[in-house]
Amino acid sequence: MWSYVYSEKIWLEVEPVDTPAVQIFNESAVGPFVLVCEHASNRIPATFEHVGISKRAQQSHAGWDIGALALASILSDNLESPLVTSTVSRLIYDCNRAPNSDTAIVARSEMEAIPGNQNLTPEQRSKRINTVYYPFCQALSNLLDRRQAQNISTCLVTVHSFTPVFHGKVRTVELGVLHDNDSVMADLILAIATKHTNLVVERNQPYGPTDDVTHTLQKHAMPRNMANVMLEIKNDLLLEPASIEKIGEALSRMLTEVVNNISIKHTPI
Repeated sequence: MWSYVYSEKIWLEVEPVDTPAVQIFNESAVGPFVLVCEHASNRIPATFEHVGISKRAQQSHAGWDIGALALASILSDNLESPLVTSTVSRLIYDCNRAPNSDTAIVARSEMEAIPGNQNLTPEQRSKRINTVYYPFCQALSNLLDRRQAQNISTCLVTVHSFTPVFHGKVRTVELGVLHDNDSVMADLILAIATKHTNLVVERNQPYGPTDDVTHTLQKHAMPRNMANVMLEIKNDLLLEPASIEKIGEALSRMLTEVVNNISIKHTPI
């Protein structure tokens, strides 16, 4: 079945994505977090197979956050909290970017150009937004609204991974704790991190708010006055199940201690 959406003052006929663009795990769980993994998958839906993304780019960190879904799944189970994931590669559309962002649909990955992402018409761009971003965004909004209506205290935690070397620059950070204007939850994590892990932990590294990476926090958590943080883990630490499990256990303990020491309905700094 085809659907129609209104965008930029025109009606667009939108081909359905062959698999839903968003998946929610443990949706009915009532733990104190909602976990989000915007870059969980490197899947290229059939409707976008023509865009010229190579297998190398698709399978690399450019196509998804390697190991992030496995880690986020452990956190979801350990913390008895829902996990919202995108099922589409960020090379089609990056669900951690606003529709007007220049980096929502990139013209090239770190390694190579993506011909089908260049010179998109408004209709082509709207198709990506309507079939990938809006379903993901709406599913997350609906979940958060439903929990608020049920008076379930909630912290929003987004889970990402990053490549150890980017454009030839070696990164020494292993766990990045990122925040936007609201640093309350990040401050608490940074204060106790060494008690739970021996990873190299840094604030707003390897990215920060100026890198256009806090869209999910800005759109979904901050307007709801909801405690929030973005976690970035170096992806060479997420290649083996035992290592993922170890980091997942450490982060679970860390987040549990934080939520026990935070006022969920807090006043952001």
